[in-house]
Amino acid sequence: MKHPSRRIDAFSFPMKKRVASFNKSERLCSVKAISELFAEGRSLNISSLRILYRIRSVSAGMLPVRVLITVPRRHFKKAVDRNLMRRRIREAWRKNKEPLVALMKEKSLSADIAIIWTDTMIRPYDYTEKSIKEAIARVSGLKY
Repeated sequence: MKHPSRRIDAFSFPMKKRVASFNKSERLCSVKAISELFAEGRSLNISSLRILYRIRSVSAGMLPVRVLITVPRRHFKKAVDRNLMRRRIREAWRKNKEPLVALMKEKSLSADIAIIWTDTMIRPYDYTEKSIKEAIARVSGLKY
């Protein structure tokens, strides 16, 4: 019989809190909020992206940043291609959103953001991440 201390158990390690996540609560889903964003939001055009954003003071229970990601059908007819670009945008957002979230919390503001892919080509992840970083920097006013 082996000594019990030599055995490595997967449950013996403490779980780490994931900082870079993109939960359902961080997504902009409300029809009312989306229509207000498109009606009253400000617009930015960045390489391959169109960003609509609306910044306002935070109310009770609101998250600092909520995001809507869309890839139009007219640019990519195949759902596979749309889903690929959506996944790349979502991953780039998840990894790079923290400075914007921290800034909004610090200033007690809330931002609703719509990210619309405007390019007609499937771009590599590096290009997508660079575009998302630039969008976050422009919306927040921070230097990246």
